[in-house]
Amino acid sequence: MDKQNLLEWTEYAVSWFARIPVKALVSAISLIGLIIGVMLIFKTSLMIELQRVLYAQMNWKIEPISLPKELRTLRAMGLCMIIFLAVILFLASFSDLFSA
Repeated sequence: MDKQNLLEWTEYAVSWFARIPVKALVSAISLIGLIIGVMLIFKTSLMIELQRVLYAQMNWKIEPISLPKELRTLRAMGLCMIIFLAVILFLASFSDLFSA
């Protein structure tokens, strides 16, 4: 791809993304994050196994040093994600912070 085509494609992508309302984009990303946060709390071992599979695809072998500590940490991270993203969803829904 030459420089001119890359520039045209980039301009097209930016103009397409500019048409998406900010409130809708922030809400969609926050909802996806909330789902991941809930999975981190309730399906912690599944999330660890998913991480192992993804890293194996990149030629990395990972395993936690202490599985109980890893489970606690992931649950805490899921809770923090839920709280943080719930606040963002609240702000996106009930304030003019994200109005275009």
